[in-house]
Amino acid sequence: MKKFALTLLTACLLLTFFTQPLAAEKIRIGVLRFTNHTAAGWWHGSVGSDLQDMLASELVSTKAFSVLERKEIDAVLGEQDLSASGRVSSKTKVKMKKLKGAKYLIAATVSAYEENTKGAGGAVRFKGLSLGGKKDKSYIAVDMKLIDTETGEIIDARTIEATAKGKALGAGLSLRNFSVGGGGYEKTPTGKAIRACIIYIAEYLECSMVKGKDHKCMDAWDKMESKRKAKTKGAIDMDD
Repeated sequence: MKKFALTLLTACLLLTFFTQPLAAEKIRIGVLRFTNHTAAGWWHGSVGSDLQDMLASELVSTKAFSVLERKEIDAVLGEQDLSASGRVSSKTKVKMKKLKGAKYLIAATVSAYEENTKGAGGAVRFKGLSLGGKKDKSYIAVDMKLIDTETGEIIDARTIEATAKGKALGAGLSLRNFSVGGGGYEKTPTGKAIRACIIYIAEYLECSMVKGKDHKCMDAWDKMESKRKAKTKGAIDMDD
């Protein structure tokens, strides 16, 4: 009787194990270096790489993607080559053929940037960016493309916008050759607008790729896109 009960229990456990749905693999995604089509004074040689890092980190924080390192891929390959050379202990050497390929790549371009500083009292400038003065407002737009690495097809594209206001001197924007303020200072409008764009891109991708384009979260993004297009068309009509 005990043997029968044990066999029955084992069968139930096996049935439960095999009937439970397997956890879906996270979408493998990589981020390319940002490019710039504006005359923004804060843009310099390393900013595109810095924004790439910021977006990769933001995507990781969503816990919705498997974000693959591409910026430091040469260092990863170098470590593997060292392991394969025979000069590394067999107990600690890196296993080969374990690199994962990205299913999708994100390409992003800063397509618009505007800065409006009201007054220049006490203002200073760093590489063209005004820091100081009175109230300040910054606007940034980033054109994002999602590329299927198997086909090379652009499967999604969206323009993400952000506007930020505040005092022109403060903390919050910290790029490789660029650090502003600190302590209790407010964030710069430019820094806040950049950070907002990065967060919005990550949120949009989580909505469209993980939750699905039929999810209710897409309603807000579609409304923003319609508003952006209407505003752009209105500006064109005024120019005519």
